[in-house]
Amino acid sequence: MKKPELNGTIKVIIADDHALFRAGVKTALSIKKDVELIAEADNGMQLLNLLKHMEPDVILLDIQMPIMDGIATLPEIRKMYPHVKVIILSMHNDHSMISKLMEIGANSYLTKNTDSENIYNAIKTCYEQEFYFNELTNKALLTGLRTKRIEPNIPQEANLTEKETTILKMMCEEKTTKEIADLVDISPRTVEAIRDKLKTKTGAKSMAGLVMYAVKNGIIAQP
Repeated sequence: MKKPELNGTIKVIIADDHALFRAGVKTALSIKKDVELIAEADNGMQLLNLLKHMEPDVILLDIQMPIMDGIATLPEIRKMYPHVKVIILSMHNDHSMISKLMEIGANSYLTKNTDSENIYNAIKTCYEQEFYFNELTNKALLTGLRTKRIEPNIPQEANLTEKETTILKMMCEEKTTKEIADLVDISPRTVEAIRDKLKTKTGAKSMAGLVMYAVKNGIIAQP
């Protein structure tokens, strides 16, 4: 997975039809030295046109926009730019909508009343670790297990070691790689290696899949 260069920045595009909201996010991110807002769009079609000419690392994507909304735009981003991380921003906190968007490729979901520091943390975490889970996304994903399987090929039992189980639980509790490394007294690189091994053992394709496995096997509780 691509990581930021030592003196580089995480390049971000925001797509939202509310100019004042875009301005607020831009102002908040402008004080962060490792994040750069490189472009803005007010609908999905404009965003897709921008992506033909620039390569962001992370996109902040609104759901409700004119011409082409976020729900229609997300699959197109996933198809043409699979490595770009997409964070959904919305006024709504409907679990079924969040679950649907995470299934079709969102890396995180934030409500628009999220403070700027959490938006910044979501950008960094999605870029470095693929997903940013919060209470909202966790409840939506785990509640979704009651009605459908997101990754149906995950085995019921993968014979995880005690250390693997501990680390998986910490990952599901939204702890960062560094936090896990400090708590278990191993290097961050070893945590990443164990995460990759967990995916292989469980058959999960992503961190979302590991969350599914953890719930199905009682490692973390359903909401």
